[in-house]
Order: sequence, then C-alpha cells, then structure tokens
Amino acid sequence: MAVRTADQTAIDEAGRLLRSGALVAFPTETVYGLGADATNGQAVAGIFETKGRPRFNPLIVHVPDLASAERLAVLSARARKLAHAFWPGPLTLVLTRRPDSGLSDLVSAGLDSVAIRIPAHPIARALLAAAERPLAAPSANRSGRVSPTLARHVHEDLGERPAMILDGGATAHGLESTVVDATGDATVTLLRPGAVPREAIEAVLGTALSSGPESDDVHPSSPGQLASHYAPNAAMRLDARDIRPGEALLAFGSPVPATEGSSINLSPAGDLVEAAAGLFAALRALDATGARTIAVMPIPEHGLGEAINDRLRRAAAPRP
Repeated sequence: MAVRTADQTAIDEAGRLLRSGALVAFPTETVYGLGADATNGQAVAGIFETKGRPRFNPLIVHVPDLASAERLAVLSARARKLAHAFWPGPLTLVLTRRPDSGLSDLVSAGLDSVAIRIPAHPIARALLAAAERPLAAPSANRSGRVSPTLARHVHEDLGERPAMILDGGATAHGLESTVVDATGDATVTLLRPGAVPREAIEAVLGTALSSGPESDDVHPSSPGQLASHYAPNAAMRLDARDIRPGEALLAFGSPVPATEGSSINLSPAGDLVEAAAGLFAALRALDATGARTIAVMPIPEHGLGEAINDRLRRAAAPRP
C-alpha cells in the first residue's frame, strides 16, 4: 500500500485496483472515502471488514452523473429537483433501488432503497471515470471514529489495509454529505445533517423537510444514524462555558474561556463554514494531546451549525 499524490498516473492505477476488487481511499469535497466496486459483493464486504463497520449500516454509492444514478435507482419528482440543484455536490439522496441495478445487496444492508450522490471533487470524479464502476464509499476511518479530512488521517486509522490512498490534500467541507430520504413524492425527510444546510434544501423544495429519527442503532436507513459515531478517544463535554483542570478546549468564536491545556478555536470569527471545515481535524489534534476530556464551547444550531452539533452529540454519546 502507498499514499500516492493523486496525479493521473496514480488515479489510473487506482481505477485498475478498484476493478480488481481492491479498496482505494480517496478525497471527496466532504471527507476521505474508502471506495470499492459497488457491484462486487466481495469488495464491498472488504469495506465492512476494514472499517469494523456493522453490516446493517448502509453505504453511499458514488456515481459520475445523473444518468448513472437513474440506472441504479428511481428518482421521484422531488428527488430530481434536488439532484438538479445540488449535484455534483455534498447531498446524498436515498432512493428506491432498481431491481436490476447490479449493486451488491451489502450496499443497501437489505433495504429496498439505496443512498446515492455525485461528488464534486475533481479527484473523486476522475477516479469514477478510471474505475468505470459505481463506488461504495463510506468515510475512510475505523467505524465510529473521527472522520478523515487528510490522507494521513486515513493512514493513521487504516494503515496498510487500503491498496492505495490517493492524497488530494485537505477536504473542503470537512463534514459528510447531507442525507435525505427522497423515495416518495409526498415528503422529503432529513436523515443526516451535513455539508448542505437544511435551509438550502428547503428553499429548493419550497417546503419544510420532515425530520427522521435522530439515532437508529438497529435499522438505520442511511449512514451517520448510529447514536455513537465520529468519536475521539477522549470523552466529550458539550456546551462548556468554563474549562476544568486537565481538559482540552474546542473553542468557537469569542470570548474564549481561559485554559492551561491545549486549545483549538474552530473559528475565532464565529464562521460556521470555517468551523465545519476544521472540525474533524481539530478533534483528532486535541485527542492526540492525551487529554481525557475535550470541552466544547456552544455552537449555534442554525445553518451548518445543525450538522456540526449533530457530529458533536454523536461523538459525546455513550460508547458501545
């Protein structure tokens, strides 16, 4: 296995590896993904084994264009409206899977739906072209741990397990895609907040999103619904307004409580876009200090704050 700069030679080689059933980690605009040929059941099983991921937890399938998505799933009128507005980009649509899709059953975890998105990142798009396959690709980290936003994060978590790690630098959004259930025409349900804010989706639909279950550890219908997820080794204390001895601080905005321990401010200016982009890297950096607890300052719930707080609540949840 090698971490390779994602030039065209490396991308072409990665495409060959994927066609042969190997796993390749690659950057998207959200986080790094661990990719496998979504039509190859043995390759998809390798994702679950490598991540230590429960097999009842569905995967997102990445495709290069709308025509490819339509070969795999049925797009309702509302789904098509969202696809035209946000694809390529960090929105995942849960759609009714076509019986002749050719996708491995493991991708959908036994459901009759499938989660699909078209990534915007140029390396991800080049890899899809080189692989000539739809790619199942959850985040490239051990299941339940902090998502990777740099190639070295992937290597720290997965070591030699992927056949290749394509290094495309830091990811832009730093949060996973937003996931909505668009299987029907009547309503669209938010399953996972993410890099596309709720308000932007509602503006396109002209109506409010329904809210799905906050957590589902038994029958999740999309990735990111497990109660404990995105977790560092350290415990998490949310909405902290003071810092206790021995705690590291994940700050936001100003003023910032005085601390003698390690501290990272996600955005001194209180910018939620900046905070989202740096969230997972900051959690990893504070975790590496050896602090037993990371205290997190309050973060507004609007816009991308909804997704940031979702990740923080899951990171702070009791560990299985």
